[in-house]
Amino acid sequence: MLYKRSSQLFAEAEKVIPGGVNSPVRAFKAVGGTPIFVKSAKGAYLYDEDGNRLIDYINSWGPMILGHAYEPVVNAVIEKAKLGTSFGMPTELETQIAALAVAMVPNIDKIRFVNSGTEACMSAVRLARGFTKKDKIIKFAGCYHGHSDSFLIQAGSGAITFGSPNSPGVTAGTAKDTLLARYNDLENVATLIDANKNEIAAIIVEPVAGNMGCIPPNKGFLEGLRQLCTDNGILLIFDEVMTGFRLAAGGVQELLHVTADIVCFGKVIGGGLPVGAFAARAEIMNYLAPLGPVYQAGTLSGNPLAMAAGLAMLQALDSDRTIFKRLEEKTAYLAAGIDKVLKANDVTFTINTIGSMISVHFDAAPVVDFQTAANGDNETFKKFFHGLLQEGIYIAPSAYETWFITDALTYADLDFTIQAIAKVSKTF
Repeated sequence: MLYKRSSQLFAEAEKVIPGGVNSPVRAFKAVGGTPIFVKSAKGAYLYDEDGNRLIDYINSWGPMILGHAYEPVVNAVIEKAKLGTSFGMPTELETQIAALAVAMVPNIDKIRFVNSGTEACMSAVRLARGFTKKDKIIKFAGCYHGHSDSFLIQAGSGAITFGSPNSPGVTAGTAKDTLLARYNDLENVATLIDANKNEIAAIIVEPVAGNMGCIPPNKGFLEGLRQLCTDNGILLIFDEVMTGFRLAAGGVQELLHVTADIVCFGKVIGGGLPVGAFAARAEIMNYLAPLGPVYQAGTLSGNPLAMAAGLAMLQALDSDRTIFKRLEEKTAYLAAGIDKVLKANDVTFTINTIGSMISVHFDAAPVVDFQTAANGDNETFKKFFHGLLQEGIYIAPSAYETWFITDALTYADLDFTIQAIAKVSKTF
């Protein structure tokens, strides 16, 4: 494939945008080469500035669960835009999507909308600290909760990719209040709690990790976190920015039957527009201003375009709960096909899946945490990425990212992908 136009656009972008991109992982630093500039997308496909069609497995990093340019979402945004794009005042639409979200997700009474997953997680931690009157939090190595200072302590995805998980600009004072644990290691968490008695406000976790590849929780891990939090007066925060409304209508809480105290949302809840949210039972949410002392605000929070897109998306998912089964079946089909062709070509690999999330790791050992994810063969991944790109398939340009399956993918698309992987893997 030719990427002449994309290369030209990237050169122009580098002159006026740091690194030529507005989010680091897009720059292809981890895989080499020049990033692809997208012109349009529809269903399961991207169309780049050079006229190439690509089967899309990142789907805007998760929200396009029903495919790109999903007509009800597009129409909802168009109709709202005709009435005004932002007011900085309450609208009925905010209450409608809030009520639907609360009805779909277990264990929440109230929800507040913000503009990104980063903002949702940052606000959830502030709320937890205000509610518990404690300062420290526990996060897990390799889990990414946005680029707020508290979270850039061995973060996942982009931070790993660039080899700087402890970002300059994060103060020592901030870092000391963030305790780092190993994902899927309850004993390690318990040790941290014992060493910081009555100081920990919250444990924040991706209940299914998606920023070091797809890493499901080991059996008993989330249940153990829940018990540790209950026993020690700690709030459990599920970062469901990726998994919320994707793995089940009620997210991981519904799928795995473990309750969190605060839940963060993004991606799907915005239908492709910039939206985040955090939610909890009323006792906790009532600590937020203007009811309580914990301040949080945003001029564009709950703006009508984002709320219209999100409501149309949630209504579609709520009205057809079979989508989650269809997505799981497609993911399992893809995983089985990849497993077969990689084995046939004597490739060393591990595949992780849960629901509509999947990742391929080029290492034989089980991938269960940051350390085991980091053991993958990145040189093989680079060949894999660029080989698939030449075949017309777009996966995340980082070995530390999950793939997302969309309902718009057909089994013909999946078969094409499997055959492309068979072809590419012969070159390793």
